[in-house]
This record gives sequence, C-alpha cells and structure tokens, in this order.
Amino acid sequence: MNDCCIVGGGIIGLSIARELAGRGVTVRVLARGRGAETTSWAAAGIFPPAPLHAGISPADALTAWSDKLHRLWSKDLHAETGIDNGLLPSGGLYLARSAAGLERLRTDATRWRGRGAAVDLLDARAVLECEPALAGGAEAGEILGGMVLRDEQQFRPSRHLDALEASCRSRGVVIEEADVRQFVVRGPRVERAVTATGEITAGTWVLSAGSWTGGLASTFGLALDTRPIRGQIVLLRLPRPLITRIVNRGLSYLVQRPDGRLLVGSTIEDVGFDPTTSPDTVTRLLGVARSLLGDLPGSVVERCWAGLRPGNADGNPTIGPIPNLDNAFLSAGHFRAGLHQSTGSAVLLADLMTGHPPHLDPAPFAPGRPLPPPGTKPPESTADYLDRTAAMID
Repeated sequence: MNDCCIVGGGIIGLSIARELAGRGVTVRVLARGRGAETTSWAAAGIFPPAPLHAGISPADALTAWSDKLHRLWSKDLHAETGIDNGLLPSGGLYLARSAAGLERLRTDATRWRGRGAAVDLLDARAVLECEPALAGGAEAGEILGGMVLRDEQQFRPSRHLDALEASCRSRGVVIEEADVRQFVVRGPRVERAVTATGEITAGTWVLSAGSWTGGLASTFGLALDTRPIRGQIVLLRLPRPLITRIVNRGLSYLVQRPDGRLLVGSTIEDVGFDPTTSPDTVTRLLGVARSLLGDLPGSVVERCWAGLRPGNADGNPTIGPIPNLDNAFLSAGHFRAGLHQSTGSAVLLADLMTGHPPHLDPAPFAPGRPLPPPGTKPPESTADYLDRTAAMID
C-alpha cells in the first residue's frame, strides 16, 4: 500500500507528488487523462509580476512565494531531467485602443506601482519602438497606447509537465490513468477508492483533480465551487518570431515562443464540462492576431484547443486537510493561477501533511472555511471575475 495516493495528474497533482516524494513519501498518482488531455497542458503559461507588498491578499502571497519557487524548481527540474520548461522573463505589453482602455491602463499602472512592480506607460509611438511588429495594428487605429510590466514571465506548460512527470518517476512516483468513481470511508478515514478497473488503497489521500474536484469532494460532504471555466487558444506557426513580449489587449493575448509559434488566446466561458473549441471563437482569435500584427503571410494554424479552469468562491484556492477526515487532503480551485501557484501550493500542502511549519498561514485556504453567502461576489472570486472582465473587451 502506498503512503499517499493523489487523485489528479495535472500540474497541481504532479507538483504535490514531486514534493512529497522528495520528502521520502511513497506516492501514487491517479490521472483522468495525460499530457494534452489536462487543463495544465492547455494553458498559455503567463506569469504576471508577483511582488510582495503591504496589505497583500492571501492568494497574492501564495503567488509571490510560488513565483520564487518556480525559479528554483525550473533549475532543479532541468538538472534532474534535462528538460527546459522555457521560463523566460519576456515582459508583458498591455494595449489600449480606446480612451476608456487608456484610462484603465493608467489605473492598472497605479495599482501595479503600489504593489512594487516595475511599470512603464507608453504612447502609441513608444509602443511601436517597443514592438515594431505592431505597426499594422497602429496604422489601423487599434493601438492608442500601452503599459509594460517588465517582470512578466512566460513558460511552456507542456514542457513543465513533462519535466514534472520525469522528476516524479525518478523519485519513485507511480503514475497511472484511472477514473475514480467513488471512495469508501470507514469512520474518520478514507479506506480506498473505486475506479473503473478495480479498487486502490492508500494511507493518505489528496484530491487535486481540477474542475472535477468539487464533485469528488461532495462525497465527503464538502461543498466546493470548482466549476469549469473554459478557455480556448489558437496556435499559429510563423516563419519567424515577430514579438518579444507577451502582448495583451483586454481579455486577448499573444504569446510568442522562440521557435516562431504564436499562441493566441483566450476566452472566459462558463459552459460546463465542455473542452471543445468553436469555429466562431477560433475566427475571432485569429482576427485579434491579424488586427495587431497584420495579415501574417506564411502563417499556419497548427492547432486549436481548450482547457477547463477550476473556479473558486472567494478568490483563494482550497488547500489543506478535509474536515472530519484523518487522512484526506485537498488542493484545488486555483482558477486562472494554477500554473503560477502550483509550486507554493505543493510545498504548503506537503508541509501540512508531514507536520512541518507552513511558510504561509493556511487558514485562508482551508477546506470548509466560511465562504461568501449565496449572491455575494467577493473580489477576485470566479463569479466576480466573469462580471468584471466583461467590461475589458474594448
């Protein structure tokens, strides 16, 4: 019997598995899907700046700590596996094409500076000096100004997942595909999981199945708002790289890879467990790319995909022991920050599981914590984000 069984094989589950295995725990991971089937693989890999600052929220504190850990993990994973996850401090350029958009950028710049981030506000000419390939967008009146976040980073989620899996296996972690149907609980302990192919036992359990975690947690009487929020992305192959920074406009973004591929994303869609793409959305995303970069001769649509981000109710992921159970833990509900917060989430949960003093106060993330009453929308909850970002499309 394994010391620990983790239900979920995305970036959260694999990060926890790696951290626990590094502490001498024998770990088994049950994954619903592998590789490109995971939401983690489907992400663009954008890391906004994450400075520590006065009055920082629990979620931002987790992101700031995770950001530092990512730099260490990237080096360690490369040394362990030979896989470079592409972590790159490319910077982020945010564009406005209307007076309202410019005002939002000024407000955002003030907010970022208050957090200690390095920010530059640019007029249209300075934007082109920053990224000459946007000349077509400027000529078409699509760019009135911009803001640069110098410390924004990007990385390659698919490579990071490959590196995590290789590191886990080298540390003795067993990873297999299995769809958990139910759990058998005796008294205060989870005894075993029932899958389509049999039963699995373990001393300790972790639920980290992304958007599916809420359904599994309901088995234990725990209510989680991990409803799936779909995001669609188009991958273009270009003859050569055109931009150096991540380019954002409203809810849309362009992420240039050094090999010439260009990610165009994304969407925020509350459509249930539907991971498919839609032709209308693909056409709209391609229109965003061409409105900023011109006709893109020689470009080829290489692939389109969608991922399902796990929502949350109060802006914080849920991390910690499941109430009324002695051997069950949970890490889910990271919404759009799962990649960024994965390292800190893994270390925090491993600390709680192995009796080490946690780096952060775990109370704001605890399963079973008081959540907002129905109808309220705290800042940065999934529901609030959906409403707030609707105004960003300009």
